Amino acid sequence: MLSKEEIEKIFKSPDLAILKSLGQNFLIDEEVLEKIIACSDLNNEDVVVEIGPGLGTLTEELSKRCKKVIAVEKDNKISQMLEGKFENVELINNDILQMNISELVQKHSQNGRFKLISNIPYYITSPIIKLFLENDIQPEMIVLLMQKEVAQRICTKPGKLSMIALGVQAYGDPEIIDLVKNTSFYPCPKVDSAIFKIGNIKKDHSKEYYQQLFQIMKIGFSSKRKKLVNNFSSGFKFDKNQSEKTLLKAGIGTNARAQELSLDDWERLVEIVAHT
Repeated sequence: MLSKEEIEKIFKSPDLAILKSLGQNFLIDEEVLEKIIACSDLNNEDVVVEIGPGLGTLTEELSKRCKKVIAVEKDNKISQMLEGKFENVELINNDILQMNISELVQKHSQNGRFKLISNIPYYITSPIIKLFLENDIQPEMIVLLMQKEVAQRICTKPGKLSMIALGVQAYGDPEIIDLVKNTSFYPCPKVDSAIFKIGNIKKDHSKEYYQQLFQIMKIGFSSKRKKLVNNFSSGFKFDKNQSEKTLLKAGIGTNARAQELSLDDWERLVEIVAHT
């Protein structure tokens, strides 16, 4: 693993710069790296997608343990540095958010199975999670090094649930493996991080069902300070009485607010609203 001093030396080159705009914070903590690898349950048949391989610290450990790593790096100059460094790594210089994930996976995985394991730029955390969970071909597992507060928000229980938390829980089981101090990176970010994992990823329903589910959630969360009955009246053009009946049919109190509902509550609402 590269030390802070070694990273500083690399970026003394006039052709290279650490790009804050791409959220480049390089891991320098061996223990954190070991924990990421340990919770990823890797074997020599695995295909892994890594977003933002940077200087290749995680990439190297992944390549030792799996069949193939598909490393997608947006920074052109860093991508050139990594080119040809590892035998079983396919390096792609591109923006992951602009790519077709299904085509990417099918090209490199015969059975369409893969894992997403990355130290991701914090500013694209939500888009990345959404992109991979909603994709036609989902990863078996997601392990991300990400901002602590976001990981905690996703793993919270009813009472403090948000759209992102429910969106993740609709597809899999999120958990925080460990918390990571900001001093584990160079440059040192302002916030702490977490090793975050989503297991048991699957789609139990049709694409149309999930669209309905998230549309109802969006209406429910449209004004967080308001009760659900008021948000439903506005969003569905229900009168207050109809909104109250809808909630009661789902076993939800008429004073409830969106953040108090569990995923099961929202799924019951999908069925009831569809027949209203």
